Amino acid sequence: MWPLVGIVVLCFKICLVCAYRPVFIYHGILTGAPSMEHLVARIQQLHPDTVVYNFERFGGWSSLENAWHQVLEANSNLQAVCALHPDGINMIGYSQGGLLGRAVLQTYPNHCVRTFISLSSPQGGQFGDDFLHLIFPSLVAKTAYQLFYTYVGQHTSVANYWNDPHHQDLFEEYSIFLPYVNNRLLSANSTQFRDTLLRLERLVLIGGPDDGVITPWQSSHFSFYNESYDVVPLQETTLYTEDLIGLKTLHDDGRLDVIERPGVHHYQWHRSDVVIDSVILPYLD
Repeated sequence: MWPLVGIVVLCFKICLVCAYRPVFIYHGILTGAPSMEHLVARIQQLHPDTVVYNFERFGGWSSLENAWHQVLEANSNLQAVCALHPDGINMIGYSQGGLLGRAVLQTYPNHCVRTFISLSSPQGGQFGDDFLHLIFPSLVAKTAYQLFYTYVGQHTSVANYWNDPHHQDLFEEYSIFLPYVNNRLLSANSTQFRDTLLRLERLVLIGGPDDGVITPWQSSHFSFYNESYDVVPLQETTLYTEDLIGLKTLHDDGRLDVIERPGVHHYQWHRSDVVIDSVILPYLD
């Protein structure tokens, strides 16, 4: 007969190699599925036979297409995956893919995602020169609103979540994406946008002060600047206090994990085994 300790150790060893639920991965901006291959390989190395769907659409420059177009197209991919795995999957969205992936869930009332991991994603928006110059070298943050908050500018994904703290009136007037998926502006889909996130068993928000791209980095936790450039903590935001998309409910239920990890640059969240093993894999089951 196995001693109790022996049984526990055996079960632990077995769990180290057992397969996870299927995983759907959504890449970041200006990259594509190949950029996420290290994460895919790490998952399958430690948990063989795990089925991983590495989202291949909207790679490279096509990742700048209008956010709603990308979301609705990706929705069809997720529906196909859920049809194959009705018992549930995990989903990981990196950088822009975390924001768009979250919106995919919000537009899919009967999604099968159990755990959603937002990996250094601009959930509260983006405002900063470092990120901007990666894509639009000639623009500066202080004047980018002149392009982004126009009907023409809103054809690009970055403009759809550009959140200028000094031009909130224009943000609400012109931005067709972020104010709506965050239920800052109400729409016919506002109730659905909240209810779909509440279907999650767990929402994991990961970011850190040395990210260097997401600005402010706390946007990965749904925090953002006020007009004085002070970052308003998540639990003091209207988004949380009024429970606009269910974050407070998820927190109160113990289903929201907010992780701050220093020393990790934006391009290492999905490429560092130390990071993957410590803040991603523990949430996959």
